[in-house]
Amino acid sequence: MLKPKYLFTCLFTVFAFTAFSQTPSVQTSPPLVEGEATSEGMSEERLSRIDMMLEEAVEDKQIPGAVALVARNGTIVYHKAFGTADSETGRTLREDDIFRIASQTKAVTATAVMMLWEEGKFRLDDPIAKYIPGFKDAQILDSFNAEDTTYTTQPADKPVTIRHLLTHTSGIGYGMIDGDDRFRKIYQKAGVTDLFTTKDITIGESVKKLAKLPLHHHPGEAFTYSEGLDVLGYFIEKVSGMPLNEFFRSRIFNPLGMEDTWFYLPESKHRRLVPVLTKEGDSWKHYPVTFYDPDYPVEGEKQFYSGGAGLSSTAEDYATFLQMYLNKGELNGMRLLSRTTVEFMMKNQVGDLRGGGQDYGLAFGLVNQKGEIMGGQGSKGTFYWGGYFNTQYFADPEEQVIGILMKQTQGTSDETSWKFKQLVGQAIDN
Repeated sequence: MLKPKYLFTCLFTVFAFTAFSQTPSVQTSPPLVEGEATSEGMSEERLSRIDMMLEEAVEDKQIPGAVALVARNGTIVYHKAFGTADSETGRTLREDDIFRIASQTKAVTATAVMMLWEEGKFRLDDPIAKYIPGFKDAQILDSFNAEDTTYTTQPADKPVTIRHLLTHTSGIGYGMIDGDDRFRKIYQKAGVTDLFTTKDITIGESVKKLAKLPLHHHPGEAFTYSEGLDVLGYFIEKVSGMPLNEFFRSRIFNPLGMEDTWFYLPESKHRRLVPVLTKEGDSWKHYPVTFYDPDYPVEGEKQFYSGGAGLSSTAEDYATFLQMYLNKGELNGMRLLSRTTVEFMMKNQVGDLRGGGQDYGLAFGLVNQKGEIMGGQGSKGTFYWGGYFNTQYFADPEEQVIGILMKQTQGTSDETSWKFKQLVGQAIDN
């Protein structure tokens, strides 16, 4: 017999899912299926150039391996694995292997935020302090003493809003990976947890520490890549009354059939997690423990649900998520977001703050007209991003094309990212 505590948890979960589960749609787009490239206007011969490029990259030891997926019109027309998953065991990489997708988590968190927005829970320009009081009376960094890491501040000229957090214009930084050494030291001294951890820490505990720290700049004045989506992960928990992992599972992953996307993997999936590799001389080695343990998806306390970087997934699962967006919020007859919501999420929200052919929507990078003219970026309106461990995605609404390239490396560089995007585009044959 279930103890009262666990019975309540089960009943609450059932209630939450039935009360807020996603709605059936009058539109019914089929789930992703595999099909012939030529049937979807893609050239098999030209897609094979991706084979040659990735095989060469593996042979030249630019990368240990990769999984590549291309879909068009809701059909997977290319899905292949190359090279090695684990340098220590020699295991060959498989198409269904699981990768840490890091910052590709941000798009999922933004989706959850907008689902709650559609329920009328808040307005995008509400101050985040309305829901997380620690952000009240935000300050910006004025002076910094490198010798003892003390600093002075001045008041921000406006409050940090939910929109600022979604667009990386809040002024919040990114701790250990911040481009400004002052903020790396300030965040470290305050005990803010960046990215990943195996320790017994919750996202709420880290966000409360973050709320007390100074901003890079006045909110809305610059694009500063940040932990804003981690703040929004905690915000989702506060507004929904559900832990972030449960919200994602019941509201996004289950409806879309994303069975391989998790913060922390069930034991049955551990063997499919690709180790993080780094290059030492001419060999690939497991990346060591630094300020985080790379084995966080399967080891440790498994309590830190990072809305900015915590998920692991497969190429096919993430393609399913992107297909929902190409379908304007619907997949397999289940609507997660309205068409109108998706359309304004994919509008430029940051003016000219990014430049270089790149705009930014609500947690998605966007190719603008300048970027389209540059070539190799996709059509205007293509949305994209990547992750800390060398994963990437893009989706082109005009061409109805999805491209996903999954690798799992740190401390190295390679040319496969730009080549992959370029080679997908040249394979369009209609």
